[in-house]
Amino acid sequence: MAVALHIIRHNERRAMRRERVFRDRTNIMDSLNDIELISRYRLDRRSIFDLVDVLAPHLERPTLRNFAIPPLHQVLTTLRYYAKGGFLSEIGDIHGISRSSVSRIISSVTTSLVSSLIYKIKFPLDQPSLREIKQDFHNMSGMPNVVGAVDGTLIPIIRPSEDEQIFVCRKNYHSLNVQAICDAKMKFTNVVAKWPGNTHDSFIMQNCSLSEKFENKQIDGWLLGDSGYPLKPWLLTPFLNPSSNGEEQYNRCHKSTRNVIERAFGLLKSRFRCLHKTTGCLHFIPKKFTNIVVACFILHNICIDKSIPQLDELLEDDNHENDHEQPEVFNVFPDGFNTRASLVRQRFN
Repeated sequence: MAVALHIIRHNERRAMRRERVFRDRTNIMDSLNDIELISRYRLDRRSIFDLVDVLAPHLERPTLRNFAIPPLHQVLTTLRYYAKGGFLSEIGDIHGISRSSVSRIISSVTTSLVSSLIYKIKFPLDQPSLREIKQDFHNMSGMPNVVGAVDGTLIPIIRPSEDEQIFVCRKNYHSLNVQAICDAKMKFTNVVAKWPGNTHDSFIMQNCSLSEKFENKQIDGWLLGDSGYPLKPWLLTPFLNPSSNGEEQYNRCHKSTRNVIERAFGLLKSRFRCLHKTTGCLHFIPKKFTNIVVACFILHNICIDKSIPQLDELLEDDNHENDHEQPEVFNVFPDGFNTRASLVRQRFN
């Protein structure tokens, strides 16, 4: 009798248990126009389907479950997190899946996206591409021979369980210091997203592979950086104390040209609010949040290539003006001094 009563109650509990709801996410694509899709997912319809085509082979897995989550739904869930940030439970509520599923999906889609599309971030080494970039920069403010603007930006993260002190930036919050180079069209050509928030920009540059290519003269051109970088023959910084009209003109031209990297960071974080402080921070372990950062840079470049508009309010890089200020670097290499002085004599006198 007791056993029978137990079985009855068990069956009653099962009947009362809320069934899992699997919404038909195909309706999202059917019911929203391109503007609405871009507002919610940052990509237009064609770009979303293109992305699914690339990632689907990595996301489809054999399963005995009746309600396996299709690749399209996985991609939409991940894009929504990139675009809006916030709590995973809210992303799950919107797409009809559990918080734990959202976390797994974001990790899976992000890993596949980075491994499949990392080629979208590539610094050009061929002369025709470099000439085009130089011309684009020259058209901005008249600065010659520039192949990129470089800077770092801080991405807020949750407190890591190990070595958490090295992730605390100068503004006293946990972050990742991401170095990036962009062209005149605000397209990122190089991204280094592996250093903790208290790492100095100059150290990141010194230890990146692209620096070695410049040092070995494999790249013909200059990068423009702020005073947080050392002055080198291939890395031009502003005069800290300009003493002539030519040096002041150079500083103005340098600032207006290099400003493109600040605008690129602002556009990136406006598109993908998960990287912006206003949505909190990235709630993932280091390996996962570095992949999320790189994935957002890749998607930013896709948006630039396809001229996908940014519909939300354009934000400034929340970390640049105040949060990211670093002590000025006074390392002036003689060749760098000579390169900058020669440029001032030839162009700004």
